[in-house]
Amino acid sequence: QVTLVESGGGLVQAGDSLRLSCVASGRTFDIYAMGWFRQAPGKDRVFVGSIRWNSGTTVYSDSEKGRFTISRDNAKNTVYLQMNSLKPEDTAVYVCAASRTDYGSHTSDYDYWGQGTQVTVSS
Repeated sequence: QVTLVESGGGLVQAGDSLRLSCVASGRTFDIYAMGWFRQAPGKDRVFVGSIRWNSGTTVYSDSEKGRFTISRDNAKNTVYLQMNSLKPEDTAVYVCAASRTDYGSHTSDYDYWGQGTQVTVSS
């Protein structure tokens, strides 16, 4: 079992930056990749990006590419989501996820989920 805890969300203004963190605990040696998703009110959970745990290779959804950056600190079992030039449409609950086997963009690719952290961007 892997437990994921996100932090770093909050209320910011358009154009601001924010860094989210996700700390993994438990069977972290099982983790192949970590992903970030977001879910706006009344909408489906949407892929933001992911990172392979060992190599650090990243992939992003097209809409966030260039503004968002995912990194990890293996020693701290932590993955980060750096978000720059935030827009009101980035408002959502941001959730991190861990996969034992895949590196994909679908929720079904991931085995463990955090509770999420709220990000609100005002105009």
